[in-house]
Amino acid sequence: MKRNNLIYTTVAAVALLLIISCSGLTQSISTGFTKVADAVTNPTARQVYAREFNDNKTIYTEWDIAYNTAKAYDSLQVTLPYGEKGVFTPNSNAVYTYTVQLQEGEVLQAAVAADSVNQRMFIDVLAQQDTAYVPVLSTKIGEASLEYEVPQTGFYKVIIQPELAANSNFFISLSKRPLYVFPVSGKGNAAIGSFWGMERDGGKRSHEGIDIFAKRGTPVVAITNGSVSYTGEKGLGGKQVWLRDGLFGKSLYYAHLDSIAVQTGASVKTGDTLGFVGNTGNAKFTPPHLHFGIYKSGAVNPLPYVYQIPKVTPAQFTRSFAAATLKTKGKANLRQGPSTSAPTVGALSPTQTVTLLGQHNDWLHIQTPTGQKAFLHKSLAKAIN
Repeated sequence: MKRNNLIYTTVAAVALLLIISCSGLTQSISTGFTKVADAVTNPTARQVYAREFNDNKTIYTEWDIAYNTAKAYDSLQVTLPYGEKGVFTPNSNAVYTYTVQLQEGEVLQAAVAADSVNQRMFIDVLAQQDTAYVPVLSTKIGEASLEYEVPQTGFYKVIIQPELAANSNFFISLSKRPLYVFPVSGKGNAAIGSFWGMERDGGKRSHEGIDIFAKRGTPVVAITNGSVSYTGEKGLGGKQVWLRDGLFGKSLYYAHLDSIAVQTGASVKTGDTLGFVGNTGNAKFTPPHLHFGIYKSGAVNPLPYVYQIPKVTPAQFTRSFAAATLKTKGKANLRQGPSTSAPTVGALSPTQTVTLLGQHNDWLHIQTPTGQKAFLHKSLAKAIN
């Protein structure tokens, strides 16, 4: 009898080990399939995050609804560069949405810095198409910043949402940079003296580029890697270099050069010298300068492609309130943007309470009890005692 019991016990133990082993194998296979699928589908951080809530879909659904509500209804508009300080609180479902106007040739930069690198952030960029906004770029797992090369001038939304457990101070920065480096060595925005669209020849034509003024002989450089498609002297542009950005990319035009430093067909790297500032062609009676143009199917405004914008830093911004809930001192206008020139989107009565989401210097990013988000000047609010 004892022998039978021993046999039964041994068989049961082996069966249990097999079950555990198979379970682990199944889990391993499932994990492997997920990794392979992710390599193909390249999911966003938001999509991967959703998998953590298979056993608690309600809390994730609430978080996701907050995102979709902000996507559909929030309409705050800011100009770049923009910075905001605040505090993320756990399970608040706070969503930060900003509409920005961007131009072709600019690169949008969005980032969130928190006290802890373990706080996960989700950043999405959406482009306006007709009356709707469609997703064009999202962060991946482990990312708290992104860059988006703007293909077309228009309005874009940046949506930032922390994970449910986020509990830290934060700094949101929204900025932009040009796609290319500046085309004249040692110069910057201040050297641009003539802009796109200005009248030429008494209004007979318009300026298809920008003029960058510098001393004769100042190096003119390649603003990107590319190949030289033409060098020579002809027409209004005098001595000129044409640089091709990619096989089927844009043509970059450098004109009025004093001399040329490259040959047709040469491959160049960003920063390589192409020639030197002069005033050849129809510029012989003007101070030395580079005429710089960009052509696709036709001429496009090159200014956004090279115009430098300073980035924002946390030191440039202050916080006036530690409390998460404030009340108005009197009647208070709500603004679409952080400026008195921004459109009014509503008004609050005296002593009405609001939730503080963040602060952009003198302007508070708030949410009303009805869920409306707006900017409120800090002089119109006070902490609740």
